[in-house]
Amino acid sequence: MKQKHPYALPVIMLAVFEAVAVTLWLTKDNLFYLFNFSYIGCAVSLGVFLFIRKIPYARRIVQLLVGLYMLIYLGLICNENMQIEGFWYYLFSGVFEAATIHYAVAKIFGPLIFGRGWCGYACWTAMVLDFLPYNIPEQPRKKLGFIRYLTFAASLIFVAALFLAKAGNIERIMFWAFVIGNIAYYGIGIALAYLFKDNRAFCKYICPITVFLKPMSYFSLLRIKCDSSKCVSCGKCKKVCPMNVDVTDNSRKRENGTECILCMECVKHCPKKAL
Repeated sequence: MKQKHPYALPVIMLAVFEAVAVTLWLTKDNLFYLFNFSYIGCAVSLGVFLFIRKIPYARRIVQLLVGLYMLIYLGLICNENMQIEGFWYYLFSGVFEAATIHYAVAKIFGPLIFGRGWCGYACWTAMVLDFLPYNIPEQPRKKLGFIRYLTFAASLIFVAALFLAKAGNIERIMFWAFVIGNIAYYGIGIALAYLFKDNRAFCKYICPITVFLKPMSYFSLLRIKCDSSKCVSCGKCKKVCPMNVDVTDNSRKRENGTECILCMECVKHCPKKAL
């Protein structure tokens, strides 16, 4: 997708995150939000800039910058449960902080702009899975997507049960749920990657976050589009897509359309620059 101003996208991305950072800083009177969203915005914008400059592993750099920050600093050091359980916890507590703000920006309203860019550039689970040897799926996509709704329901029931039981020291429980949950996610994700020869099998079948991401990303403003006048139907874009998206179809109803993580592998491998 060629632009008149090639660096417009990273500038726009940075501006969006800075707007969120400043707004939350002023409305919540907490300097942390200015640092948090400014850092993430700078990391994402840097990755887009590096991609435009055709620097190898541009997306991986962003994954590490954002993923490790959220996993190590926010999760393990600051004791914030950034998993879906943390979202339910704060939601039930009636507090618009931490995980609820994170979900609102990255996974509920944000996808209206950047689709499932979270999955491609910020997810700390995928950050590890993408280092496995099956970036290009070697098997057809399985019809197991229903499992994500079960894990979504399980996370909701787990937190709801804690509140109904009036569990003591619930914040500590949330921290250990974050630790144990991540260990389970990595273990299951790695096992599925080798079982199905597909690094993103966990994302396709198990991840509960996609229940939020999929419906919103259907309306995403930022999408991969195909110039049909240039496309020669070579099939390379479909072959390299880790999420099995038919990017040659510009319809929002295209096959696996809400699965696109904006990894740009299709763009990089298109011999005619049709994407």
